[in-house]
Amino acid sequence: MDDHRDTPDSRHRRPAGVGDRTVEALGALSKAWETTERARGRLYDFHQLTGTADLQMERAAELLEEAGHPQWAQRIRTEIVGRNVIPGHWTFQILEAYDAGYHRPFLDLKAAVLRDLAQGRDHLYEAEMKETRRTAGHPGHTAGPDMPPHP
Repeated sequence: MDDHRDTPDSRHRRPAGVGDRTVEALGALSKAWETTERARGRLYDFHQLTGTADLQMERAAELLEEAGHPQWAQRIRTEIVGRNVIPGHWTFQILEAYDAGYHRPFLDLKAAVLRDLAQGRDHLYEAEMKETRRTAGHPGHTAGPDMPPHP
């Protein structure tokens, strides 16, 4: 891109023939993908928090045993430590099932839609929104990161 131009790069301009409704639909698809990414992150939070709790329960069992309460320590180890969070599943298995059954198919479909309808260009809706909201010539409102900062 010419440094003297203050326009979005070609990756962020809609291809010829792509209409407003298509760009809007692709924006909705992008938002759905972002929401899915947030949900997946929460699954990782769930995974890590549950694992941490399991390790803390083992520590509680050790301390109870040292404090002279072996029956409670044994109960914690038998009933909670290492327990499936849903029948047959530890949290890593839930993550694997989500990735295989939902996340990857979603990503593949999103990529196919972008290839077919927008020459693979992502974030067209957002790029056009940026163009309507920025102040041309303002150093904090350049079209892209490759624009030189104004002194």
